[in-house]
Amino acid sequence: MLSRLAKLPINIPDGIEITVVDSTVTAKGSIGEMTFTFNPAVEIIKQGNVITLKTKEDTKFAKALSGTIHAIIKNMIIGVSKGFEKKLTILGVGYRAAVQGDKLNLTLGYSHPVVYHSPIGIKIETPTQTEILIKGFDKHMVGQVASEIRAFRVVEPYKGKGIRYANETVVIKETKKK
Repeated sequence: MLSRLAKLPINIPDGIEITVVDSTVTAKGSIGEMTFTFNPAVEIIKQGNVITLKTKEDTKFAKALSGTIHAIIKNMIIGVSKGFEKKLTILGVGYRAAVQGDKLNLTLGYSHPVVYHSPIGIKIETPTQTEILIKGFDKHMVGQVASEIRAFRVVEPYKGKGIRYANETVVIKETKKK
């Protein structure tokens, strides 16, 4: 028994090489290579250019896990072929960002500059001083890096100053009145 999502087969596009050994899946593409080891409660079957999933036991845990594994494999295929990116914007007077090598230097109104070292596999760019682009082939890692950078100066609700995602809407509170 599978989740609704896991019942759908995963098609492997041309140029992507997938190898399945027991419960370990490796994806190689033009951007990079990813390896992930899954719980053995779900069986991963590769036949030609199609991957299908099958649960070994009929439990609620295995059913839920099958949907998660399906999503992770699909994200691995997209990641090694196209890659993922997140865009952050900085709002505030004097707030800016600059990249030097693998370091992101942030000036966020503190008494000191904030330096963030990007992990391996993640590329950080700053098209302008108030925009940060995070690119990589691992969707989880791209989101994690974006979250860590955003946490240096979370958007405050009165003026809207801080670091936010490009598509994020911030509700500005009204100031107190006498």
